[in-house]
Amino acid sequence: MYRNQPLENYLKDAAAGTPTPGGGSVAALVGALATTMASMSTQFTVGREKFKQYDAQLKKILDGCEKSRETLLSLMEEDITVYGGLSNAYGLPKSTDEEKKARTEAIQKATVIAMEVPVKATMSCLNVLELTRELVDIANPNLISDVGVAAFLADAAFQCAKLNVEINLAAIKNPAIVEKVRNDVINAEKKAKTFFNETRDRVQAKMKGQ
Repeated sequence: MYRNQPLENYLKDAAAGTPTPGGGSVAALVGALATTMASMSTQFTVGREKFKQYDAQLKKILDGCEKSRETLLSLMEEDITVYGGLSNAYGLPKSTDEEKKARTEAIQKATVIAMEVPVKATMSCLNVLELTRELVDIANPNLISDVGVAAFLADAAFQCAKLNVEINLAAIKNPAIVEKVRNDVINAEKKAKTFFNETRDRVQAKMKGQ
């Protein structure tokens, strides 16, 4: 859909008075952008004589960033698709009790499906934050601010995706699903905060020459 189009097309449509691309899609895009800065920092480190002791670790980080970027770009598109399904469910007829019941069931099903996209995005962003935390201690110091940019973007993307999980949870009536997803996201956020805070502090210390 948007992946092979000029970035300007996506930005224009995201800014327009239309439902999509919406917050979930944009959150995934921001997460994908985070991986680019982590990848760039890694590319300027791997294979360099000064950092050769970290080559295996750096290649693993680079591979992880590339996989996360692919996942997040796919979620950027998928969020648009699942919103269409949810919109269709809300558009179902509701003239009779039978129609109302069918519509309610369709909405619930579509909402759960829609929620799965930002849930996946939060977990992908958590992974990016973990990779960035690993990278900050071994990256080429000339790229340390870019490592910081990766961390800040990944953290923002995590929080944005989490908002989209929460708005969907509010509409889901299955308590078992709500409890499980909420607990998963809470646990992920604790880890994300730790990774982000540690990376931010290490970036700031390195920029001061500490």
